Amino acid sequence: MFIVDSHLDLAMNALIWNRDLTRSVPETRALEAGMAQKGRAGGTVALPEMRRGGVGLCFATVIARTSKDWREDGGLDASSQAIAFARAAGQLAYYRLLERGGEIRQIRSVADLDAHVAEWRDSPTNAPVGYVLAMEGADPIPDEAAVGRWWDEGLRMVSLSHYGVSSYAHGTGTEGGLLPRAGRLLDAMRESGMAVDLTHLADQAFWEVLDRFDGPVLASHQNCRALVPGERQMSDDQLKAIIQRDGVIGAAMDSWMLYPDWVKGETDPAVVALDQVVDHIEHVGDLAGGTRSAGLGTDLDGGFGKEQAPHDLETIADLGRVGELLSERGHSDEDVAAVMHGNWLRFLREFLPE
Repeated sequence: MFIVDSHLDLAMNALIWNRDLTRSVPETRALEAGMAQKGRAGGTVALPEMRRGGVGLCFATVIARTSKDWREDGGLDASSQAIAFARAAGQLAYYRLLERGGEIRQIRSVADLDAHVAEWRDSPTNAPVGYVLAMEGADPIPDEAAVGRWWDEGLRMVSLSHYGVSSYAHGTGTEGGLLPRAGRLLDAMRESGMAVDLTHLADQAFWEVLDRFDGPVLASHQNCRALVPGERQMSDDQLKAIIQRDGVIGAAMDSWMLYPDWVKGETDPAVVALDQVVDHIEHVGDLAGGTRSAGLGTDLDGGFGKEQAPHDLETIADLGRVGELLSERGHSDEDVAAVMHGNWLRFLREFLPE
């Protein structure tokens, strides 16, 4: 089955973790053997495994944060927005090189999307992996005038913050709303046609974005607070608000978002399985009255590896197992296809330019 994954930090893995994504996962694990950093020798994502698993389209990020703690950072944090912009531009350059090599293909429009999906259905083993350019945390956009320049590069969706407080909004681990410059950024995004990714926003900021921005919204990698307490997950009211705006919520596979008592670096990965991912997909479906708003947004290799992912997922090639589990729980073939790709394809067709 053709699969869409709405959140992969591919360029971050390449530029910060020095992973050649054209190598297979086992090759990269072997190269990283003995490295002490969390996630090393346990990666799950590479282009060969994406092709093998039918993951023909992803939302691939550029990410760079401004932070007062930049001195302690391992490569994500910058001391200014100008530096964050340059780092994100470097990540985009990596995608461009992969494009030249025929490994990936950028999706900017509905025409691009339809042609890409048709090619994958005809010849999946030979087609490039498609990607929609996304930005996790808006710090690489130094001002509203830069929105148009990023749009011209193919950027189609932006989250305002990541962990901490960005230049525009309070994010995960903080309490607060939008910062003064956020309104102008949101207006410029609306004018350009970009979507807002509500993932990682602090609760107050979440609601302020919805009040200010009337364009397309999504949650690219987000789970349900009703199943796993904690501010990183979204409340039912937040999920319902996205559903009412016809957005889609991508279920994430970071184990601390799937297991209520997870302790990073201590909990045995065996306690989390793909069944728990399906629980979150079904909870979104229960709130929506059907599967129209649920999708996959794995965040695999988003700073972690197998040690913090469902134990029955060896690599991203195993994502099809989610569809099998949905079928085993009695969901129709149509509903399974909607979760695995259909809902994200519909969302993209509704807001991408022709």
